[in-house]
Amino acid sequence: MTVEVHHVVEGPEGAPAVLFASSLGTTHAMWDDQAAALRGELRVVRYDHRGHGGSPVPPGPYSIDDLADDALALLDRLEIERVAFVGLSIGGAVAMTAALRAPERIERLVLCSTAPYFGPPKQWLDRAETVRTEGVEAVAPAALERWLTPGAPPGMRERLETMLLGTPREGYAACAEALSGYDLRGRLGALAMPVLAIAGADDPTTPPAALHAIVDEVPHGRLHVIERARHIANVERPEEFSRLLREAPGMRIRRAVLGDTHVDSAIERTTDFTADFQDLITRYAWGEIWARPGLDRKTRSAITLTALVAGGHENELAMHVRAALRNGLTEDEIKEILLQTAIYCGVPAANAAFAIAQRVIADHGEEAK
Repeated sequence: MTVEVHHVVEGPEGAPAVLFASSLGTTHAMWDDQAAALRGELRVVRYDHRGHGGSPVPPGPYSIDDLADDALALLDRLEIERVAFVGLSIGGAVAMTAALRAPERIERLVLCSTAPYFGPPKQWLDRAETVRTEGVEAVAPAALERWLTPGAPPGMRERLETMLLGTPREGYAACAEALSGYDLRGRLGALAMPVLAIAGADDPTTPPAALHAIVDEVPHGRLHVIERARHIANVERPEEFSRLLREAPGMRIRRAVLGDTHVDSAIERTTDFTADFQDLITRYAWGEIWARPGLDRKTRSAITLTALVAGGHENELAMHVRAALRNGLTEDEIKEILLQTAIYCGVPAANAAFAIAQRVIADHGEEAK
C-alpha cells in the first residue's frame, strides 16, 4: 500500500516537472539550493520518503519498490504525467526502480551518489537494528563523516545533522532494511531514457566507480564527477550541481545533434569568462528552441543551414552540416538547400558553403567506412 508522502511544489504551472528524492536520513530540505536555482523555469517537486520528515511512518520493513510506488503515486495525485527524476543515494535507487516500473513516466534520470547495489544485506540489517535500539544518534557521526569533506562549512554540517537527528527511528531503520533487499545489477539496460550520473570525487560510500557501473549498463548514460565532494554532493557543491541540472534537458539535445566529441570539446574549453554564454546556449538554443515539438530536427537543420549561409557564419556552418547529417538529411538534400541559398542568399555565399559542406561530407564518408 502506498503512502501519501509529504511534498513541496514550486515553480510555474505547466512547466516541465522535476522530482527530487532524498538520501537516507534527510528530508526534501536537502534540495533547497537546487529548488532555488530551478523553480523560476521548472515545476519543482520535492518530497520526503515514508518514515522521513513530514511523511507518515508506517511500521517496517519497507522495500525500494514500496518507496518507488510512493513516488509514482505522488505524481498521480499531482496529475503530472512525466518528470525528470533526480535521486541521491537511496533516492537514486528509488528513481531507477520507478523508471523500470513506469518508464513512460520518466523523461530522464539524474542519479547522484548512488549505485545499482549497496553491498551485503547484513550491513543494512545491522544498521537498522542499531537505530531501533540506540536511536539515529548512534549512527549520526559516521554518517556525517561520509556525507561531507572535512573542509565543509560548519553550518552545512549542522544543517544536515538536524535533518538526520530528526528522522524517526522506525523510518530510518525500515528504509535501511529496504536497501538490504535492493539489487538492480543486470537490469539497468532497460532504462532507455537519458541518464546523467553524478559522483562526489571523495565519496567513500558510492565512489565514482559505482556511478560508472550505472553509466556502463544504461544505453544513454554520462558521468560527471564533482571534485572536493563526498556523498551529499548537491549540498557540498550546490552551484556546480545545480548547473548540471539546468544543462540537462538542452545538453541531451545538444549532444544528440552535435555529437559527444564536439560537445565534450566545447565543455573542456569553457572558462569562467565563457561559462555563462555556454549555459545560455545550452538552456535556450538547445533546451528551448531545438526542443520545441513544432518542427522535426531535419527541418530545423535545413533552416539553420540557410540562416548560417545568409549570415556568412562559415565557422558554424561546418558544425551544422555535420549536425544535419546526424539529423537524417541526405547529401542530396543538403545540396538542394545550398542551391536554394544561391538564389536567396547570393552566389558567393553559396559557393563558400558548398566548399565547406563538401569537406564535411567527405570526412563523414571516411568516418563511416
